[in-house]
Amino acid sequence: MTPSMMAQERGEPLLQSGNGAAGGGAKGSPPPALARTVLKVLMWAVFLTWAAAIFFYPTKPAQAAFEGWMAATKQSLFGITGSIFLAFSAPILIVAALAYVYISAFPSDHIHVEKNKLKTLCFRLWTFPVLVDGPFGVVSAVEFIGIVLFIVYVVYSMTYYAVESVSLISKFGQISLTYSELLLYIIGLRFGSVGLFCMAFLFLPVSRGSVLLRLIDIPFEHATRYHVWLGHLTMALFTLHGLCYVIAWSLEGNLLGELAAWKEIGVANLPGVISLAAGLLMWVTSLHPVRKTYFELFFYTHQLYIIFVVFLAFHVGDFIFSFSAGPIFLFMLDRFLRFWQSRAKVDIISASCRPCGTVELVFSKPASLRYNALSFIFVQVRELSFLEWHPFSVSSSPMDGRYHMSILIKVLGSWTEKLRGIITDAQEQGRNGSESETGRITACVEGPYGHESPYHLMYENLILVAGGIGISPFLAILSDIIHRIEEGKPCMPKNVLVLWSVKKSNELSLLSAVDAQFISSSVSDKLHLDIQAFVTQESQPPLEEGIVGDDRKATGMFVKNGTTMSGLVGTGNNFWAGMYFAASTLGFVLAYALAQAYYVRRLNVFAWWHLGLVFVLCMAAGVALPGGLVVLLWHLSEKRKAEDDRWDAAAAAVPRAQDGEEEAEQTTNGADAADGGVSLAAVKTTRYGCRPQFEAEFAAFAEKAGGGAADVGVLVCGPPGLQASVARECRSHNLGRRGGRRRRAGAVFHFNSHSFDL
Repeated sequence: MTPSMMAQERGEPLLQSGNGAAGGGAKGSPPPALARTVLKVLMWAVFLTWAAAIFFYPTKPAQAAFEGWMAATKQSLFGITGSIFLAFSAPILIVAALAYVYISAFPSDHIHVEKNKLKTLCFRLWTFPVLVDGPFGVVSAVEFIGIVLFIVYVVYSMTYYAVESVSLISKFGQISLTYSELLLYIIGLRFGSVGLFCMAFLFLPVSRGSVLLRLIDIPFEHATRYHVWLGHLTMALFTLHGLCYVIAWSLEGNLLGELAAWKEIGVANLPGVISLAAGLLMWVTSLHPVRKTYFELFFYTHQLYIIFVVFLAFHVGDFIFSFSAGPIFLFMLDRFLRFWQSRAKVDIISASCRPCGTVELVFSKPASLRYNALSFIFVQVRELSFLEWHPFSVSSSPMDGRYHMSILIKVLGSWTEKLRGIITDAQEQGRNGSESETGRITACVEGPYGHESPYHLMYENLILVAGGIGISPFLAILSDIIHRIEEGKPCMPKNVLVLWSVKKSNELSLLSAVDAQFISSSVSDKLHLDIQAFVTQESQPPLEEGIVGDDRKATGMFVKNGTTMSGLVGTGNNFWAGMYFAASTLGFVLAYALAQAYYVRRLNVFAWWHLGLVFVLCMAAGVALPGGLVVLLWHLSEKRKAEDDRWDAAAAAVPRAQDGEEEAEQTTNGADAADGGVSLAAVKTTRYGCRPQFEAEFAAFAEKAGGGAADVGVLVCGPPGLQASVARECRSHNLGRRGGRRRRAGAVFHFNSHSFDL
């Protein structure tokens, strides 16, 4: 089979999401650079203006400007709520709209574009670890700047509010409250105000398919860390907000009466208590010791976010809720789309257990669903739980095939143990000659998500550091690199070092899961691959090492659930995703206008909590009705495209079968080996009873890479301790220090992680 036909069979992998109508400009001449610059400047201008409005909101000049804005716009149909929404929520929606235009018009799908990205200061700050040990884990320079800015904002705002509160109290005349009670009321109000602004940022990183994350190329596994940090900050502020009021009510001697109060005009206390209680449950169960030991408890209690948001709207009313409504609306868009995608019961091409105890699932997917080797998916198995979704890195390369995607799952807890039990029972039935029940694994899939940029294709020199099952995404990377070189596609890596630590030698057999098991002589001339495996809990090779290394997995069970993976994902077709965003946003605005004109004003609705309910219902209606219609059309489009792909594949299979090309393809690997190619096992060196010495390994690799100022990409997937060790070594190399002494400048190591800390 010729390289061009192999490329047609496997399909072009996604370097930057954009297919169909979304890839405008990919085939023709690119739009002028001026348009790209204008869009970038416009997005940055809107975002920085929004951030500045939040940062300077406590100051008197900002308050005066805001009061003037409300006075000029409150007579509109949308009233004060519309004024606040335009000032504090609309900007982030405008940035999202511009982002859809940007990623559609300028898909960065050329490797040389990504290579140039290495030289930018921003990228170097993203990949330079500043903090390694501490409560935040490994923190890059950009992340550190973000943490400092949020701390400065909270301290500055509360200090300003505290000083202002003292001067404000002195202006009050004779009131029934004591000085302490009044101070608690004002400070509590300010804690709530700052917490509300922090909550606006809380929902941005948790939207898995968010166009904003795609725009700045932050994969969801990194964004979850920001959600955790912001969650701690937001809940701390809301807790202090509630605590100030509880203490003040206790001093007044009316604690229970105030807690149960549900006012028509003003803030309703009881909904606030319910919202805070839901938030506290989510907060406590999300703490790392609880989350790690009782993941199911963390997962189920986190569904209380609906109660948290809805009762917060009841608590503060529509106009205060609109301060943070924009990011919440973006989250609702993402959540509704994920609901549609997760309804599909996906066919499992193969479900098998490897001898090392790892489960392998191979899902059917449409050819139009693109991903890259650093993608991951969320998987639900309904026989185990209707609510639990678990993230897994994809272990297959998009170059391995157009119609399937595989993952490797290590058995670590009750969920994975039950999954392995289902598969082993089916395999046992197959060996006994009895027919296993079909549909015993009802799987649903969300995703794929992950890096927009092909991080592993951006460097000529690449180090992959894995711990245990962390090798899974690197298997996809190795297969992707080998296939791309074989087929003459753009591929930067020339020197690749894999450092893989495992506890037992039987885990080394996972290397056989790579689709490209043999490296042809033409590939080996262009790629220097070195795989260093470290077995930490065995001092010498086992007697049966050769047998274990084969890892001949049992025949996988096929499960027919009725369909392939759904293409309804935020990282999918840019055209349909943009249409969904536009229809939902316009639907929300129209629904709120109609509600104001024909319900609120006509029926004289004035209760704050009632207005908050109307506002939330209009948000939901905009997403579910016009947005749902677009999603339905998107689904029908994807379904028709999948049917066309199946017909094309069937038609293309006939001439190949007649020409004997299928047989030739099956013997390709063997021919490569006969022509001087080597297997992956041949380039693997195994060491027993030791761990990798990163200082020596990195220094040796830098010398082989040519030394000097070479850029070396370092990608790590494993436990937090492994990430910290690798990040520490990257930082030491980049700072040029060894043992407190300066060394001469050398290779620059760019650190990046690909791990979920759940």
